[in-house]
Amino acid sequence: MAKSASGRKLVIVESPTKAKTIRKFLPKDFVVDSCMGHIRDLPQSAKDIPEKYKKLPWAKIGVDVEHEFAPLYCIPKNKTKIVSQLRELAKDASEIYLATDEDREGESISWHLLEVLKPKVPVRRMVFHEITKDAIFKALSNTRQIDEDLVRAQEARRILDRLVGYTLSPLLWKKVAYGLSAGRVQSVAVRLLCEREMDRIKFVKSGYATLSSKCSWQGAAFESRLVETGSKKVALGRDFDGSNGQLQKEREQTHVVLSLADCSRIEKELGSGPLKVTDKEEKPVSRKPSPPFITSTLQQEASRKFGWAARETMRAAQSLYEQGFITYMRTDSTNLSEQAIKASRDQILALYGKEYLPSEPRLYGGKKVKGAQEAHEAIRPAGAQFVKPDDAGLSGDLFKLYDLIWKRTISSQMENARQKQVQVKMNFQNHVFQANGMTIEFPGFLRAYVEGLDDPEQALEDREVLLPAMKVGDSLKIESIQSQDHETKPPARFTEATLIQTLEKEGIGRPSTYAPTMSTILDRGYAQKVGSALAPTFTGLVVNQLLQSHFPQYVDPGFTSSMEGALDSIASGEKDWIDYLKTIYLGKTGLQEEVKRKEKVIDPSEAREIRLSPLKNYAFRVGRYGAYVCRQQDEGEVCASIPDSQLPADITADDINKLIEIKQNGADALGRDPETNMPVYALTGRYGPYVQLGDLTEENSKPKRMSIPPPMSAENISVEQALKLLSLPKVLGTHPASGEEVKIGLGRFGPYVQMNSDFRSIPKDKDLFSISLAEAVDLLNQPKKGRRGGAKKVLKEIGIHPSIQEKIELLDGRYGPYLSVSSLNASVPKDEKLEEIDLTRAVAILAPKLEEAGGPEALQAKAAKAKKVKPVKKVAKKAASPSVKSVEGVIKARRSSVVGMKSGGGEMASASKELSKPAVKLRKRT
Repeated sequence: MAKSASGRKLVIVESPTKAKTIRKFLPKDFVVDSCMGHIRDLPQSAKDIPEKYKKLPWAKIGVDVEHEFAPLYCIPKNKTKIVSQLRELAKDASEIYLATDEDREGESISWHLLEVLKPKVPVRRMVFHEITKDAIFKALSNTRQIDEDLVRAQEARRILDRLVGYTLSPLLWKKVAYGLSAGRVQSVAVRLLCEREMDRIKFVKSGYATLSSKCSWQGAAFESRLVETGSKKVALGRDFDGSNGQLQKEREQTHVVLSLADCSRIEKELGSGPLKVTDKEEKPVSRKPSPPFITSTLQQEASRKFGWAARETMRAAQSLYEQGFITYMRTDSTNLSEQAIKASRDQILALYGKEYLPSEPRLYGGKKVKGAQEAHEAIRPAGAQFVKPDDAGLSGDLFKLYDLIWKRTISSQMENARQKQVQVKMNFQNHVFQANGMTIEFPGFLRAYVEGLDDPEQALEDREVLLPAMKVGDSLKIESIQSQDHETKPPARFTEATLIQTLEKEGIGRPSTYAPTMSTILDRGYAQKVGSALAPTFTGLVVNQLLQSHFPQYVDPGFTSSMEGALDSIASGEKDWIDYLKTIYLGKTGLQEEVKRKEKVIDPSEAREIRLSPLKNYAFRVGRYGAYVCRQQDEGEVCASIPDSQLPADITADDINKLIEIKQNGADALGRDPETNMPVYALTGRYGPYVQLGDLTEENSKPKRMSIPPPMSAENISVEQALKLLSLPKVLGTHPASGEEVKIGLGRFGPYVQMNSDFRSIPKDKDLFSISLAEAVDLLNQPKKGRRGGAKKVLKEIGIHPSIQEKIELLDGRYGPYLSVSSLNASVPKDEKLEEIDLTRAVAILAPKLEEAGGPEALQAKAAKAKKVKPVKKVAKKAASPSVKSVEGVIKARRSSVVGMKSGGGEMASASKELSKPAVKLRKRT
């Protein structure tokens, strides 16, 4: 961060990318810098709490619930340098513009900046929902003060989440296992997952059959299916109860469930027909386009189309917003501005023609979900003229997401799609077949965008089903008949997309909360990804059971939705935030007292156990080392660990008995190692199947083990395969150029080749043990891939950096081309021509990054430090308690700023006597 010249105007934003984009539009007398997100927060751990407050009963939570819920705000150590630099910039500024995002969180960041920097010059709040030149200058001429109601609402949300999480989570540690957590939104999401999984566990499959025929009329063939027989309708999947797999009761008299034997009988009766057309119905259908994206629908569609997690989608959307390509990406409004509607209509006219443009613009207004409150536009391309995806200069994930947003926005203003649906019924005696057709008479918005599919042209072809021009009375020949057996399916598990959709529908959470909620559920081990589905684990089931049994309101969707409504009322100034927090947390019915009462009555042995209805003879429990299952026997209870990969709905009695048998009797050896004569076992543990050489004894406390990779399993692996696995890592030979050893091995992410600290994954189509030295060397010579699998493709070698004395490379990365030297990376400006970048220009692009790193010497020192041998683990020593007499002393002692009680932005009282006084409520700034 460079120091500003005297009299310059300072603009503060959240991120360097956003600062870089805004800087391009502003005059030279403006300095734009970033605060890197929040500069203050409630303490994240005990080490963040100043010594002065550690012994106070509320210190662990970081909120003084007895004194108006006054929060203890700390500046994290990694933000002290940023705060110091912003203070220096603020000293020389003539005006300060706080240009953080236009939502509650952005308002809160600006408020904290104001509280910490304490500027002596005019401060203006500058808001915009897109980063374009017009939007920035409009925001500069329409500044306002910080909205205290929005700040209060965000603070209330933050404090409420802290109170719920920090009060319930320690109870889970005591009663179930350490490290678990509960949260206001996440616990409801886990409940939804668990209820769906319990429905799957209770589900009983039932079978049914269907009969289809290939018919022809005047040489044209088409498909039909049997829909009625013997005056009863043929039962299909939709006619069965999703909760129990049986035919719905109201359909028992009107529908028949066919078996394969029934289908064979009907087939014989039909012979070759003919079928006679008895009814033909044509119906015009008009389909409207979907509204523009809001945060949740963008996450859902990116999940369907690209398989992205919510956090992945938001990361790419954040980058597009900060680079000025799209409007603000956290919104629950489907509204488009007049500017956006005009830009859309202009492009529709230019790209598709008049017939695709409605006579009047489509107005969507706000999204009709519970508690929609964000005052933004929908997510759309930025500016008064939309940049077409192919002209945006984007690549990789950013191109894919921008293309999706552009298409959805354009299609939302296009004409309806007009289709004709045709239904033809054909009879033979008492058997009725039906054929359905559909033709697209005018594609309308489908020409630009088809929801859930990527290629509009292909999608149009896929949607049309053409039937020959039959009429009532025509006879049709049966070319072939096919019967098919089916099983009813249990309710589908939630995906991230459908779970977000459900939370939004219930009014739970807000645009900014969905992505972190999904991540927390997975990170805490409450659910696993199975393909794109979210499957709850035994840990998730146990935690949900405890919360539902003892704190039902905190996992109740209605109660959680009402919390969101209350926070919205605080944001609009209708409700007092402190009074609301008191009703939730304090008093005889508040969370604080309720947890104290329940802590005395909850039995840990009961809390960590769950029974599944089809397996009532087994007790599933969660402990310190994960889930395990127990079976009662004459000699007592015997238990065995459950592999983390084993899901509750999929485990069977055979699986359990096999785990317990191995635990009781030990596994039979596959054979013996000819070199050591030690037994070789195939076992299953918490982390899945593995092979082991030798017995586990006091003398051999760490026998050699190796994971069994798919498609192998503990049941089908041979002793020869096991010995091959146990031979890993294995030296293939030496690299012909470097002379270093080349090895093959099997790690967390699968098979690999290795030379020193350089690794390459072995492709899935290659056998690990058939890799030759030459093939391994070829793999090592390939460009290294990142964790997301995208190769860091070298586009051009620029030359040697004059200061760093290392090679500069031009690379093609996930977010577009960038320059790299040593550990420095710098994105290439989008208007830069890659072929024209020479050494001088590359050094200039890298210069800001080099300055941030502290110069060439600091960069080289950092690189040298990184190459040092891993230090020996040291025994932690108890830190001496510093003598702190004031908040200022804490700042000096910890090199961190701590601001406590929010009594008009003042410091926390320094003695217990002061704490007994009522805290002053947040005052509006003028």
